[in-house]
Amino acid sequence: MLSRKFLRRAAITAASCVGLLALSAAALWELDRAFPPPLPAELTVSTEVQDRDGQLLRAFATPDGYWRLETRLDQVDKQFVDMLVTYEDKRFWDHQGVDVLALGRAAGQLVTSGHIVSGGSTLSMQLARLIEPRESRSLGSKIKQMLRAIQIERRLSKNEILERYLTLAPYGGNLEGVRAASLAYFGKEPKRLTVSEAALLVALPQLPEKRRPDRNLEIAHAARDRVLTRMVSSGLIGEREAARAALDDVSGLRRTLPALAAHAAYAMLPRAVPGQPLKLTIRKSVQEGLEQVARDAATKLGPRLSVAMVLADSRTGDILGEVGSANFFDASRSGWIDMTKIVRSPGSTLKPFIYGLAFEQGLVAQETLIEDSPVDFAGYRPKNFDMGYQGDVSIRQALQLSLNVPAIRVLDAVGPARLTARFRQAGVNPILPINEAPGLAIGLGGVGVTLRDLVQLYTGLANGGKTHTLHDGTEPANAERTTATILNDQANWQIIDILSGVKPPEGALQRGIAYKTGTSYGYRDAWSVGFDGRYVLGVWVGRPDASAVPGLSGYVSAAPILFEGFVRSGLATVPLPGKPPGAFTPKREDLPVTLARFGAGADGLVQATPTEPAPTIIFPPDGARVDLATNSADATPLVLKLQGGRAPFRWLANGKPLVGLDRRRTATWQPDGAGYSTLTVIDAAGRAASVKVFVE
Repeated sequence: MLSRKFLRRAAITAASCVGLLALSAAALWELDRAFPPPLPAELTVSTEVQDRDGQLLRAFATPDGYWRLETRLDQVDKQFVDMLVTYEDKRFWDHQGVDVLALGRAAGQLVTSGHIVSGGSTLSMQLARLIEPRESRSLGSKIKQMLRAIQIERRLSKNEILERYLTLAPYGGNLEGVRAASLAYFGKEPKRLTVSEAALLVALPQLPEKRRPDRNLEIAHAARDRVLTRMVSSGLIGEREAARAALDDVSGLRRTLPALAAHAAYAMLPRAVPGQPLKLTIRKSVQEGLEQVARDAATKLGPRLSVAMVLADSRTGDILGEVGSANFFDASRSGWIDMTKIVRSPGSTLKPFIYGLAFEQGLVAQETLIEDSPVDFAGYRPKNFDMGYQGDVSIRQALQLSLNVPAIRVLDAVGPARLTARFRQAGVNPILPINEAPGLAIGLGGVGVTLRDLVQLYTGLANGGKTHTLHDGTEPANAERTTATILNDQANWQIIDILSGVKPPEGALQRGIAYKTGTSYGYRDAWSVGFDGRYVLGVWVGRPDASAVPGLSGYVSAAPILFEGFVRSGLATVPLPGKPPGAFTPKREDLPVTLARFGAGADGLVQATPTEPAPTIIFPPDGARVDLATNSADATPLVLKLQGGRAPFRWLANGKPLVGLDRRRTATWQPDGAGYSTLTVIDAAGRAASVKVFVE
């Protein structure tokens, strides 16, 4: 039986041990608080610019020059993670930072073999080394790693530890993290990796410089095969699967990281917030296709020429692809200039809207004849592009052939101010010469617009006459986004129907799109803008310095790029809008006499088609007696009012026209004296209404 003295001593010893343990724990606690591991809330990572679906468009290196992309577990192939844990730290999910069994095994191997066979480091210990690089491989450094690993495990979850490791692990050169490595060595994100690719990415961080496949291909190949062998022995993959993976070649190529949408990406940089990707409305697959088309086209076109493209969704205004230049880094083409935003002359690309207003006002039908011959508009003498004339052509032919003289004849009727007002209503502000009012020259490119402006206007044609403000994500958060009517649905469809019949450029496939081309004065800019039932693509070709390019034209230079751009965008063609109710396209022989030919009739009125109720004079009423004090010095004019009809209107008093045409539905008349008078109004369709009044 134990003596009381022994039991007392045992109790004292136990208490001392407990106290010592408590003091040690308290000391460790205080040390842990006093010397926490360097775990910033946010890692210093590359700024990412992503597309609308979260795919990487462009990354920018960290301030210290590394490609280090933040990595989440859901961005990485699960089999790769399983292989990594199996190879590096098979008890990762169970230990608290230090794997005692692994350390014991490593120590035993060191004693028996005389050299290090395995290190025994856990992933937590490796993370500790990554965030706090050791100065040497001494025992003290190893112990510090172990303590840091325990501290890390107290502060981060297992998933967070893995994510930090996958973000910081070295992969050779200035590549850090599995995403940067996968993009550089395989050209893809690590979401879906082959077994061979996963094994290589597991092997590289142990000796990243020695095993770099772009410099030491054979060593990288052997390291990958050792990982595959270990995975078989661990039971993670089968022998046949490993054998197939071992047959895959290891590429010795290091690719550049994605560098798409350069102009938009750089525009987003000032908004960068650490750890948060920047988002654009662009779709990566569309952007890749358009950039390739632009590069190929510029090579064919020749030196110093550049290409810009904008592809937008007409239903939302989202820009799905935009190419500011053929090559951002090509100084010979001034690639750093974003030509989608530079004001240039649009050539003939505004003509569809001129004719659209004419359809809207009932001035023309598609088969209305119009004269293409030399004409003088108060000193302005427009000429056709080929300096020839066609004589009588239909409105449809005039637009499809992009004849200049007929377009200016129609613009003279609808009014340049009305056209520019409609553009401003649609959110596009054309640039006119200083202190000049809109003139007829705007119909042939005598106005400044950007490629974005043009595409925004054409979204109306693709979207039933409704335009949307274009946006790509670079705009301020409070930027105004509007929807406006550029043409009514019937006039809009008439233009679509005409443009859809324009012949595609030679060698291009018919894709069910409508399009228009344009060439600015002096062969400085070539344009082509096309659309289907949803998507609008605009193309500009020229030199950024605005110098002339002999032979440059919209049809020859820009239209082939447009059609190729639609193909390479990968977007499925959406059928063009169908004919709306009320729209009509009569044959020429079925046209009413007022629409048979565009121009001035014997009475000086522009002929038009009646598409609204006939005019009715509502004041003064028929048979009214009106006291205007005509026999006194205080005689007042009579106010005339009408309803219905199609502007412009011509008023006549007793068969004599009042001065000029008027688009308003009110007018004034000063009678010569007392007595009966007949007042008549004639609208643009040639329809008339009259009242008889007695003036006192």
